[in-house]
Amino acid sequence: MSPNRANRAGDAWASFRTYPERESHTIVGLMTGTSADAVDAALVRFEGGRGLGGRHELLAYRETPIDHAMHDEILDVASSDTVALERLLELDAALGRLYADAVIELLRETGIEAKDVDAIGSHGQTVRHVPRAGGAETRTLQIGSAARLAERTGIAVVSDFRSRDAAAGGEGAPLVPLVDWWLFRSETQTRVLLNLGGMANVTLLPRGTGAERVVAFDTGPGNAVIDALARFASNGAQRFDEGGAAAARGRPAEGLLAELLADPWFAQPPPRSTGRERFGERYASKLREVGNEMGLSDNDVLATAVELTSASVAGAVEQFLAPAGPIDAVFASGGGVHNAVLMQSLERRLSPARVRTLAALGVPPEAKEALAFAFLAHMTLLGQPGNVPIATGARHPVVLGSVTPGAPR
Repeated sequence: MSPNRANRAGDAWASFRTYPERESHTIVGLMTGTSADAVDAALVRFEGGRGLGGRHELLAYRETPIDHAMHDEILDVASSDTVALERLLELDAALGRLYADAVIELLRETGIEAKDVDAIGSHGQTVRHVPRAGGAETRTLQIGSAARLAERTGIAVVSDFRSRDAAAGGEGAPLVPLVDWWLFRSETQTRVLLNLGGMANVTLLPRGTGAERVVAFDTGPGNAVIDALARFASNGAQRFDEGGAAAARGRPAEGLLAELLADPWFAQPPPRSTGRERFGERYASKLREVGNEMGLSDNDVLATAVELTSASVAGAVEQFLAPAGPIDAVFASGGGVHNAVLMQSLERRLSPARVRTLAALGVPPEAKEALAFAFLAHMTLLGQPGNVPIATGARHPVVLGSVTPGAPR
């Protein structure tokens, strides 16, 4: 074997050196959201141009359910004041193995070999997100061992997307605005992209403008409080209120809703982000306790939580987005699109803007964030920034993520 051939055989960085020059790239995007109910995996091909100038094709999408034991462990770790390091390390390793299994199954179903995948963009599981406040830097932690993911699949991994934005003075969130602009901008229509994950966030895309005009931020709770209340009411038998059926049997308490919306956080101007630390299990537990003391049923409390999500989204749109001009349409994604009561409430509160799911723009609502992290990994490997400073509050654009090599090629 010649020295050059030997070097190529053992060079884990070889594919990265030629990455920007190639016309076609295949990446798997992975996402586990605040709800921690499944691993979302999207297989995406990027072609032509560099970064924002290219095209994409969603080749496949798959959800791998997270079993009850791991789901409960994730939520317990995320809501605990203190966590033993060994426990955190074991969850990190277990998630890395789970992510690897999700990728392997996705590739098996599509018939694509690991050697033909350039990288995996893995958001990881957020277990703590403390936005900047009082001059302090944002502290954020996503786990799901990139090393184990790379080792088990042989594919390079781009991970830890939020840390660099936080180091540059940002909140590390939201990270999807650039993707929203790239995929869904319009020359004729001002659009709001609404993600209804565990937390809810919005991206404003003024018609006919560049990414520098994008406005994006978290609006507050999405599904996290609703899901927690459903678990409490069913003694853990249900992870969420399927279709909003229980909320539909309840009646929202307007007085309690007004009290919840008086939280100063909802008046805080963007950039802003939030997480389970504010709107998680403890918040839901206290809400249920107060509701029960008022004589509300569990279904009434659920109905009130649905209206809290809807009203906080609508309030944020009215206060921070509508002053820029009329909004033509709202396109929703995330698990919340399956809650009929929530979607009906949003349609009522956001009228006259029409509320539809992302399916109307050709993207499955459940797949958007996995697709987003495939794109952000693609941007990282091109050496291009993936954050939008006006959305996160960072001082400047930065290349996101850390790269863990896969098998040498």
